[in-house]
Amino acid sequence: MQFLLAFIVAAPLLGAVAALLPAPPGLKGRSPEQAVLRHGVTVTGVILAAAIALALGFDHDAPSRFQATTDISWIPALDVRIHLGVDGISLPLLVMTALLFFLCALYSYFKLPAGPSPKAFVALLLVLESGTLATFAVLDLLLFFLAFEMVLIPMYFLIARWGGAQRQAAAWKFILYTLLGSVVMLLGLLLIGVTADTFDMVALASDNGRELSHTTQLLAVLSIGLGLAVKTPMWPLHSWLPDAHTAAPTVGSVLLAGVLLKMGTYGFVRILLPVTPDGMATFAPYLGAFAAVGIVYGSLACLALARKGNKGDLKRLIAYSSVGHMGFVLLGIASMTPTGVNGALFANIAHGLITGLLFFLVGALKDRYGTADLDTLAGATGAALYGRAPRLGALLAFAAVASLGLPGLAGFWGEMLALFGAFDPAEGLSRAAFLTYTAVGAFGTLLTAAYLLVVVRRVCMGDPKAGPAPAVADVQRYEFAAWTPLVALTVLAGLWPALLLGLTDPAVQQLLAGGNS
Repeated sequence: MQFLLAFIVAAPLLGAVAALLPAPPGLKGRSPEQAVLRHGVTVTGVILAAAIALALGFDHDAPSRFQATTDISWIPALDVRIHLGVDGISLPLLVMTALLFFLCALYSYFKLPAGPSPKAFVALLLVLESGTLATFAVLDLLLFFLAFEMVLIPMYFLIARWGGAQRQAAAWKFILYTLLGSVVMLLGLLLIGVTADTFDMVALASDNGRELSHTTQLLAVLSIGLGLAVKTPMWPLHSWLPDAHTAAPTVGSVLLAGVLLKMGTYGFVRILLPVTPDGMATFAPYLGAFAAVGIVYGSLACLALARKGNKGDLKRLIAYSSVGHMGFVLLGIASMTPTGVNGALFANIAHGLITGLLFFLVGALKDRYGTADLDTLAGATGAALYGRAPRLGALLAFAAVASLGLPGLAGFWGEMLALFGAFDPAEGLSRAAFLTYTAVGAFGTLLTAAYLLVVVRRVCMGDPKAGPAPAVADVQRYEFAAWTPLVALTVLAGLWPALLLGLTDPAVQQLLAGGNS
């Protein structure tokens, strides 16, 4: 188990180095391009297999305890340690990350985005995977920061070199926003580490903020929270997200929504809730207010983009939907209750699966029609996917109803639990304020259903004999292979939520009560 976790974190880096080397003669296949893409599928597949083995070997009777731990001194002068471990909070994120990277590598093997060298593409993808996996596995504040920052450069180049229109501007906006947020976050992490005389996240969580004064906790929550809020992204620090998603290649959008956004909310749960509980209690009402506004704002922006005549980009619409969905995650965290935090963690996983599928589907539509502009796609009567490409239309409708929170699918449980948590917040928080946020969030679910049903009507329905491109290719075999796991897991999590909540709940209970000691 210990070896497996270290392997999961380090192997993608080794795979990235190997991707840049010449392929051995027997492994070149028909071309060097095919060889390096096959290398990417192989490495991410091995990482996924290791993550599944880790999950199977995990002691499910003790999910609140860190398992598969490695604890080695790295920088003795600063007491920085290579400390790795997983519990019921981080394990689902680790497995989902490994799955999404494998599916993206598989999809890219058949549909490589236009751009420079495939070697560079695969190497960047693997470096990005290593950084995201490390973020969910490290238990040292400075290592967390390094892993958090490690993802910025590969994602910048994936957008800037393999993206679509306006990719340079979108890539610069992405990296400037996140870098500025990270600088502020680093100050907060250093403040905690220096004041408590340790950067060990387990020790800090077990102490539960007793070594930190109220002022120190306030400063730490403000600075770290700002950095995490940019990555989440929380309204009004979200403006980099729609541009990045619109310009990114399909797999870039899938990973940005499915994995990178989770790093911000994971930091709130792993660091701020257990380490600075008094500071979080002070800022929780404000976090809840921003979350509630974000829910409604994201939905209204999507409604505006979905309206006929507004030339709304479908990728941009799904990006704005993420602002609303992540608002539910933040609202659950702001409640500081086991119900709300469990809902936030469940919504994280559901959003990764469902929005990842949505971006795959929108990318496929853009490949077929040459545009993601909703007015162009819909034409005069609608894009009529049900008639032209019934399987593609059915998958898009499935992803849309899953995203709007249909009971029985994964999107329902997380948002419902987050609202329940806000309905009865932790002791000391304003019940009146959180009841208001609950009402606003519930109204946001109606708006979410409205814009997603408009999208389904305009894209899936209509006259197959009218509008653009009467003949549209239906789902291809490689697309079916890449999308089926996301569909299956969305149904499984919706019908059997205890599978995930059984992991997260004991860990959340102990985390809120004083850390994972």
